[in-house]
Amino acid sequence: MSPALTDLSVVIPTLNAAAVLAETLDHLPAVGQRVIVDGGSTDATVDLARAAGAEVVRAEAGRGRQLAAGAAAARGPWLLFLHADTRLDAEAWAALRDYIAGPAGSARAAVFGFRLDDAAWQARLLEVGVAVRVGVLALPYGDQGLLIHRTLYDTLGGYAPLPLMEDVDLVRRLGRSRLRVLPGHARTSAERWRRRGWARQSLKNLKCLALYLAGVSPQKIAVIYGR
Repeated sequence: MSPALTDLSVVIPTLNAAAVLAETLDHLPAVGQRVIVDGGSTDATVDLARAAGAEVVRAEAGRGRQLAAGAAAARGPWLLFLHADTRLDAEAWAALRDYIAGPAGSARAAVFGFRLDDAAWQARLLEVGVAVRVGVLALPYGDQGLLIHRTLYDTLGGYAPLPLMEDVDLVRRLGRSRLRVLPGHARTSAERWRRRGWARQSLKNLKCLALYLAGVSPQKIAVIYGR
């Protein structure tokens, strides 16, 4: 195991994620700790996690609450938050190792480029749109991963117990000056775009962000989103 990765705790929130979790765990290199925070799955998610040797923590459903519970259970000085359907590529893992082994990384959090596991042109267009959002607004979402040192995470107050927009809430507290985009990509399942429609899902995401930035509560936005 890389000396750097022994300091890393990977936290993954789940809710009925059996269809994607096994592959996500298979793609993880050897790290110090893997924490699955389950929000009450009724499928094989928990069994798959335990069979893969991950630690399972139970929490009330809601990604913000689950991420906070996972951070509380994590023992490593470095935390990597990933979605259950998101995997870092080899370039991202190499950049992550270098970052946490460096002298100044603990002062800033890091994310990775956004990629979808679909060859459709709509996927490429969406990836460009995400890059623009991150470049202009400094607002990456959780499907780009989040690498952060425990000290900085605690200084920020950690994830808020929100049903939606918990990722935007945290990176806004970080601010542009404490956020870096590392080389490599976080590759995420495009299943919800394929199922709901590329344009429809993208517009819904944009609407939710606009409402949040306008001051609408995450609880109301979650109802609009359908979560």
